Amino acid sequence: MIRNLRRAVRRVYRGTVDLSHPARSPLGSAVVNCVLYEDGRRHPSDCPADEALRRVRSSGRGFVWLGLHEPTAAEFAGVAELFELHPLAVEDSVHARQQPKVERYDGTLFAVFKTCRYVEHEELTADSEVVDTGEIMVFTGADFVITVRHGSHGSLGPLREGLEATPERLAQGPAAVLHAIADRVVDDYLVVADSMQHDIDAVETAVFSEHAGRGDAGRIYQLKRELLEFKRAVSPLDRPLQALASRAMEPVGPGFQPYFRDVAGHLARTAEQIASFDALLDSVLQAHLAQVTVAQNEDMRKITAWAAIVAVPTMVCGVYGMNFAHMPELRWTYGYPAVLCVMAVACFVIHRGFRRNGWL
Repeated sequence: MIRNLRRAVRRVYRGTVDLSHPARSPLGSAVVNCVLYEDGRRHPSDCPADEALRRVRSSGRGFVWLGLHEPTAAEFAGVAELFELHPLAVEDSVHARQQPKVERYDGTLFAVFKTCRYVEHEELTADSEVVDTGEIMVFTGADFVITVRHGSHGSLGPLREGLEATPERLAQGPAAVLHAIADRVVDDYLVVADSMQHDIDAVETAVFSEHAGRGDAGRIYQLKRELLEFKRAVSPLDRPLQALASRAMEPVGPGFQPYFRDVAGHLARTAEQIASFDALLDSVLQAHLAQVTVAQNEDMRKITAWAAIVAVPTMVCGVYGMNFAHMPELRWTYGYPAVLCVMAVACFVIHRGFRRNGWL
């Protein structure tokens, strides 16, 4: 009940993020949106990318924001030619599966971000998916921003709406969009880390509970695998953010360095959380394996104790089962019940001794 309440609270206070697959725009099979911004305000009418770029360069102010979702090489070829994008960056943006990075090609800055989303689940199992990852590639030029998104989550629609609500930010140019994307991606990391904390707490509680099961090892390993996937998205982003925060990289001017330092600080916090989670899971796993070993030792002691108890009547029966004519008490009327009594008393004494020593 408490776990369900926590999930409900997280859904209420978590930032609004559109995780749906966007509808394809008439601008093209992969084009989600193409918007012209002048003085930080959206141009009232949408237009094709070539027309929007022509208007911007003829007026000398504003920029174009072109958004795409999983374009093919053929679909992206026209965009790459129009905006004069470097072939290596174009190849990376089409094929995805890239490490977070920031590279500069002539007057264009190419950035790759790994997006992460926490996958809600009622109960963590040995095959539960906890973290879902995607990618956002950002081409930033003097008068344009091109975002290429891979994956079914991480829509930039809410981000665009938030920026349009503050025209003074958009008036700062494409660098403001790059910073907003980096900030949103890292903020989502913090949300995922906070959500994973509840799974780790649940596993830790289960391991140290009275009814801990031996199947908990599978859940711990699964959580460690998901944490590793999360780490692969977070850790490589440190150097690119430090580069943006420490030196000017056109078209991102020096005025944005403090903002990127703030984002790098949030990323460092997430990296510290991941490191602490990993260490905690290692400790929980070692504790669980130790508990399993102790339980196995207790089982072996019980088996040994019962084997010792059963050995007494087995020995007596084995002796009297031998076919010899001259054996003690063979002709005695009370021999049979006397032997049974001796075996029962011997078993009782041995059983009581094992109980005193904690073996039973």
